[in-house]
Amino acid sequence: MLVRILTGVILIPIVVGLVWLGPPALVAACAAGVAMLAMLEFFDLSERMGLHAFRYWTFAAAAGIFYAQYSAGLVETHKFLGGSIIRGTGPGISLDAVLVIFVFGTAAIGLGTRRPLHDILPGIAAGSAGLLFVALPFSYIVRSNEIEHVGRQLVLFTLCLMWAGDTSAYFAGKAFGHLPMAPALSPKKTWEGAFANLISSLLVGLAFARWMQVDATTMLIIAVLANIAGQVGDLIKSAYKRGAAVKDSGSLLPGHGGVLDRIDSLILASPVVWAAWQWFSSR
Repeated sequence: MLVRILTGVILIPIVVGLVWLGPPALVAACAAGVAMLAMLEFFDLSERMGLHAFRYWTFAAAAGIFYAQYSAGLVETHKFLGGSIIRGTGPGISLDAVLVIFVFGTAAIGLGTRRPLHDILPGIAAGSAGLLFVALPFSYIVRSNEIEHVGRQLVLFTLCLMWAGDTSAYFAGKAFGHLPMAPALSPKKTWEGAFANLISSLLVGLAFARWMQVDATTMLIIAVLANIAGQVGDLIKSAYKRGAAVKDSGSLLPGHGGVLDRIDSLILASPVVWAAWQWFSSR
């Protein structure tokens, strides 16, 4: 526990400082780096299950996804004849284009590889899973960061939701947990811990509603949706580890395991926060 706390004390101020003070390009680059490390651990888990991904091509596609998300924010809005014209301010590529290129590239690599035929489809499946279940959803951290006026606050909101929720779930589960939540996937997770996780997220939602000066109901709804998505992401990661018969996805972060262990909740919560904020702000 002491090692876990010390790691958090060191990393949290660095992450908060990066989000609040760092330029969007640096935030996007760091988020991409974190996603790459998480995907590396994901592929290590896959190999334990006999699935050997086409790593280099998938990493290239992941980098393309983060650049596409970053370049989506490189726009300027100009008023003209009572309307608005939105145009890009730099070179960019669409997310659709990246995914199409990935699909065709994966097919070409599958046809041209010297791997045994029985290893090609599992390799494609492992690479696609890493891209679609790790890189793509996590990349919405970048999109949230680029929302005008409130982007940095929304990213901090997403991070604080997961930090507060995970911490509350851990201690509440230790102290009061009796009802297993998903014993086949994660025997130590309890419904009491999940409830504490949700309550903490609601408190974070109230605090950020006041700080951002937005409707509290909106932030509470987003907090609930993101919390549910985060807990689902945590369970999915537990399923990966259970299938690979390991306790942690890695050992890079002392007391926390691997990078995938640390961002599992953020992976699915990030697109939920972005999409929910876009939906509410459009009304």
